[in-house]
Amino acid sequence: MGYDIHVTRAIDWQDNRGQEISEKEWLALVEADSELTLDPPNGKHAVIWSGEASPSEAWFDWYKGNIFTTNPDRAVLTKALGIAAFLDAHVLGDDGKIYHREDDWQQIPQNA
Repeated sequence: MGYDIHVTRAIDWQDNRGQEISEKEWLALVEADSELTLDPPNGKHAVIWSGEASPSEAWFDWYKGNIFTTNPDRAVLTKALGIAAFLDAHVLGDDGKIYHREDDWQQIPQNA
């Protein structure tokens, strides 16, 4: 089982009613960001990140008003923080931990 991080506007990523990142906002960001490419085989809102990614393929997806990825490394967390800043949101872990900066990546449970 993996550990997800969530780009969200909510205090609790699981209850984001009224604070959703809209599908339109997500797709506009993807279109504007040359490092993000839609990946239809993995879902309508899934994207591959071609930036400074880890050795494995890095990805993000949008679901019910949040953007998420699983088992991020420091580079992926940094990209998530950039996405959050663009969308006036923040990054939360599965456990509710708020990630404020890229140096927080060492605290992500890699084998959750």
